[in-house]
Amino acid sequence: MARQLDEQIAARFPFGQRLRVLDVGLGQGTQALRLARAGHQVTGLESDPEMLAAARSALATEPAGIQERFRLLAGDGRETGVHFTPGSFDVVLCHGVLMYVPEPDPMLAGLARVLAPGGLLSLVVRNADALAMRPGLAGDWATALAAFDSPTYTNRLGLRARADRLEALTSTLAGIGAPLHTWYGVRVFTDLSGDADAPESEAELTQLLNAEERAGRTDPYRGVAALLHVCGVRG
Repeated sequence: MARQLDEQIAARFPFGQRLRVLDVGLGQGTQALRLARAGHQVTGLESDPEMLAAARSALATEPAGIQERFRLLAGDGRETGVHFTPGSFDVVLCHGVLMYVPEPDPMLAGLARVLAPGGLLSLVVRNADALAMRPGLAGDWATALAAFDSPTYTNRLGLRARADRLEALTSTLAGIGAPLHTWYGVRVFTDLSGDADAPESEAELTQLLNAEERAGRTDPYRGVAALLHVCGVRG
């Protein structure tokens, strides 16, 4: 996913430009910190106190220069209008958040509102068109059959969540003025993998990442990925 995001940023902005980045629901801050290390001005918005504390702890280990261009805020992604003025950011990330938002359209409209013209909106969502894949491959036939008829599911944390269909997201992005530019699949081959399945060598990890990256941009593989990385561009 980091490779996909870097590809989109490189395609849209001049090399070396310091971008204004908003990460909504940044979690532990993996992507946000990576972008701050690349020289960008990053704001992280997080509503979960534990995740916010984890992000603060991770930020505290970074050099002073990175800390100075990184701002952490406690807040809900559905309230971006409270925190930011229109056009405040060049890039807005919302990765792994929409599955916990029952009605995502108002939130997406708010994210598009804080994007500057030409800005990049990067979303990572659960793929409703492939929701039966994980339970089916695991032999959980009852859950697989139910997934054909409902966009809701129980995730690995035991939480109820919802998935999105690419067709519906495409329509929503067009309606909020940030039409779909491109999309990728994420976790095509590794969705069933656990921590014990981690590659044993750096070379094996590189092969895994290369295979996932290739599949994530290639039909028909990307269409059955566990997650979709959807990129819209503000008009």
